Amino acid sequence: MATKKKNTSALNEKEGVSQPETLNMEAVKQLQTQKKRAQSVGELIAGILNKNQTALSQAITIIESTAQKHQLQAKEIIEKCLPHANRSIRIGITGVPGVGKSTFIESFGKLLISEGKKVAVLTVDPSSSISKGSILGDKTRMEELVKEKNAYIRPSASGDTLGGVARKTRETIILCEAAGFDVILIETVGVGQSETAVHSMTDFFLLLKLAGAGDELQGIKRGIMEMADSIVINKADGDNLKAAKMAKNEFNRALHLYPAKESGWAPKTLLCSALKNEGIAEIWEVVSNYFETVKGNGYFQYKRKEQNKFWLMQTIESRLKSEFYANPSVKVELEKQLKALDENRTTPFAAAEKILSFKN
Repeated sequence: MATKKKNTSALNEKEGVSQPETLNMEAVKQLQTQKKRAQSVGELIAGILNKNQTALSQAITIIESTAQKHQLQAKEIIEKCLPHANRSIRIGITGVPGVGKSTFIESFGKLLISEGKKVAVLTVDPSSSISKGSILGDKTRMEELVKEKNAYIRPSASGDTLGGVARKTRETIILCEAAGFDVILIETVGVGQSETAVHSMTDFFLLLKLAGAGDELQGIKRGIMEMADSIVINKADGDNLKAAKMAKNEFNRALHLYPAKESGWAPKTLLCSALKNEGIAEIWEVVSNYFETVKGNGYFQYKRKEQNKFWLMQTIESRLKSEFYANPSVKVELEKQLKALDENRTTPFAAAEKILSFKN
């Protein structure tokens, strides 16, 4: 009797791939039962104030959009949410790539949630200058925190904004506060001037460092040390613990070289191992002491007012720049000057002067 020949064709249908066990099925069901139609601005605002994370995500997407229709909707959403904002504490977290920001934020966020806090994490992924794309992989790196009911993680592409801070991060903070989040954690991409921008929209600025990576002296030289309210040396475990303790002493000595902070706060240097969840509680204790200090001496309220002034000027500059380049007459003159520049008939400075003084 002839045996049946086994089908080894590549076109043969294979058994489907099973879902991974780590998939949050509750979140999947929630997504599947959502209405397919787009919600109105009024529904989104009501959803945000009702602490609905789906409405919050949809509203943030509208805010990040550059479409004219969405910009008008975003303006209304922000105006209606603003009276319900400014009730959280905002913590900026920065550090070089590889320092363990995502692991630290996950451990830190889980601690805050265990103490009854609602935590929103706003992360900014660098956009490629070539493809303009971003990986937006922070949710996959925080696979435990993303499952927490009282946590919200929103990755955004940096685009071409200053230092990698998403263009609408400031407005996103307002929406997260209106949705009832007590603590807003803002992670920078750890390069360029993103630290300056994040410092201008947060109440506490935490600098993550590494020991034994030649990072100590570089950290002391950089101006970012002056902005830090606390320095945390991560990965202080195992064979790296001794080097971490030495780095802590170096940073403590360096901090004494800087003038006293206007806030009246003396920056602290701490050790932690985010991977092993060690030293995280001590960091939250320092952060809590900071807020007790600055709220007591009035600096907290003063800094919030200064931040609003800063973002007013930034918004004006951004709007003027957009409107200038959108002007049809300016576009024509810009093309003329670019051509003249290519043909060596003008200089960049003369061309800029011509465009800036150009009248309709």
